[in-house]
Amino acid sequence: MTEAKNMKLPVSLFLQSLLLCGLGFALGTISSFYLTPPTLRFYLQHSSTPPPPSSTINHTPAAEKQSGGGGGGLGEFHELREVMHDMTEGELLWRASMVPRVKKLPFEQRPKVAFLFLTRGELPLAPLWERFFEGNEGSYSIYVHADPDFNGSEPEPEPHGSVFQCRRIPSKTVSWGGMNMMEAERRLLANALLDFSNQRFVLLSESCIPLFDFPTVYSYLINSTRVHVESKDVPGRAGRGRFPARFRPRLQPRLWRKGSQWFEVDREVAVAVVADRDYFPLFQKHCSRCYADEHYLPTLVGVRFPARTHNRSVTWVNWSRGGVHPAMYSGEHVTAELLEAMRNGSSCDYNGRATRTCFLFARKFSPSSLRRLMRFAPELMGFKSKAIAK
Repeated sequence: MTEAKNMKLPVSLFLQSLLLCGLGFALGTISSFYLTPPTLRFYLQHSSTPPPPSSTINHTPAAEKQSGGGGGGLGEFHELREVMHDMTEGELLWRASMVPRVKKLPFEQRPKVAFLFLTRGELPLAPLWERFFEGNEGSYSIYVHADPDFNGSEPEPEPHGSVFQCRRIPSKTVSWGGMNMMEAERRLLANALLDFSNQRFVLLSESCIPLFDFPTVYSYLINSTRVHVESKDVPGRAGRGRFPARFRPRLQPRLWRKGSQWFEVDREVAVAVVADRDYFPLFQKHCSRCYADEHYLPTLVGVRFPARTHNRSVTWVNWSRGGVHPAMYSGEHVTAELLEAMRNGSSCDYNGRATRTCFLFARKFSPSSLRRLMRFAPELMGFKSKAIAK
């Protein structure tokens, strides 16, 4: 009898130990999930790319700032209502460089054009852009990189709300012509890449205007088989003469290219820019006076995507007056004849055929030009609340 009791005791202790071990394992699993850094959880759920070396990314998930829609649990990848976040530069570039191996999106989403505004502060021509975007919601995204010291108000909202509201991204100070300008352009691309529905990316400034209605611009860019980056071998002091000797041996002078700062690219080229660890650091280290905004992207595209560019910009600029800055147009200069010459006064190649529609945007226009631009836009540019058929 005593023996039987003694045998039951170890069995009882064994069952109690087993129960405690099971409870400990369950609590450990639950706590480990909540204590796992957000970056690692995102990596485990969404990517085959190793997580970044930083410890944690403590930012508000984009999903909390986006509208509902057909993305289900993938809402953080599209339809972002606000673009402000507190990711570091490295964290932003890491996340923006992700490329899904499955090309087809698992939800219905219209491809969008991302309009990237690199500005000093105000957007004086915002009313013109409001007319341009009107009625085409869901086909575009807007991102604004303004000087962080700029404390001015956002564009005065129209009754339906301004398209520029809540579109400023985390920004840093920019000196025109410096490497930090190229860093700002890369920052704009990285933020726009977070929205997987953005398929084309065009860089603009506060002095740019659209030359056509939105449906024309959208169709032109979305259906283009190539990107619009000017990448040319330019002899002389303003071209090859700017090549920094310290770029050798990583980059040879024969590969040095020059082009317009105002680019238009697709996702493939945009990802190549934000993920570039070969040439971008080279420019950051040795291009203090080589005008990176005119050479970095033309050189990168010339080296990696020479057959993928139309080798021209879609933004019209007047350099005929000479000097380091293009001509500025004020109100007195704006005429129907000037705008028509910008719209159809050139010839170029588009998807293998000749066309006179070479420029979709133009610069530089001063704030004083707005009144006359608004006068000509409805008829000449077709801003009659035309919208793309969804």
